[in-house]
Amino acid sequence: MLRPAISTCGFSLTDENFARLAEAGILDVEISMGRSAYADIDYADLARISAANGIRLWSYHLPFAGVKDLDIASLDEGIRKKTLIEQFEHMARAAAVGIRHFVIHPSSEPKSEDAATRREEILRSKASLVALADRAESLGADIAVEDLPRSCLGHTAAEMADIISADDRLGVCFDVNHLLYDTHAEFLRVLGKRIVTLHISDYDYVNERHWLPGEGKIDWYALYSGLLSAGYNGPWLYELGQAPTKTVSRPRDLTFADFVRNAREIAEKLPLTVLGTPEV
Repeated sequence: MLRPAISTCGFSLTDENFARLAEAGILDVEISMGRSAYADIDYADLARISAANGIRLWSYHLPFAGVKDLDIASLDEGIRKKTLIEQFEHMARAAAVGIRHFVIHPSSEPKSEDAATRREEILRSKASLVALADRAESLGADIAVEDLPRSCLGHTAAEMADIISADDRLGVCFDVNHLLYDTHAEFLRVLGKRIVTLHISDYDYVNERHWLPGEGKIDWYALYSGLLSAGYNGPWLYELGQAPTKTVSRPRDLTFADFVRNAREIAEKLPLTVLGTPEV
């Protein structure tokens, strides 16, 4: 069974929450939050909390924002270089507390569908990713490029393959609720060997939803088997909050134990316990 893990996008970095994670059996986390909240991280205290509870700081989601603020694919060199400087600073602080995987969006959005413009944006993204891979290597870490939905760069398996062809050191963060143009089987066929981490949540194939597996349409047993067949052995990392979003109704907030149970049901091909009802 792939070990259950979770993004901190839905809870705060407190002793109480990390103790609850450990009690539930979640021993890997991805540090992830809104861009402005990163400034409030006390990295020394984060290292203390994680060590005290036996939790590994598996990965760190580098901040993202709109095309005028943060965008490694920006055609405006000022924005692109500013973005790289900010990301380098985050990487240095996170690597100092033992984080070795950095998740990055290959672009912000919206992006043009004009072929020539998009091609130039992909070239800027690739140049930025090489620079990020260089910095990661100097820190003993790696870069995982996340597939994205809608107009973003990296919204198909083929485009993702093109983007990470920039450098053999680049891996993939497979966000399974971002595929709007390809099947999961196709994505695994093209990129399965490059996947180094996951973002797990369910959706309706219409847009990203970040629902608990079983609340949407993904064939979880097939996806799990496909990942194992591709050689993936990293954490099964959930990226959704405990509270319901506007697109799903639940009788209560999710607990960390709910995520562990969900992971076990998928791994053992048991009927999924479904708490939520989509409201889209």
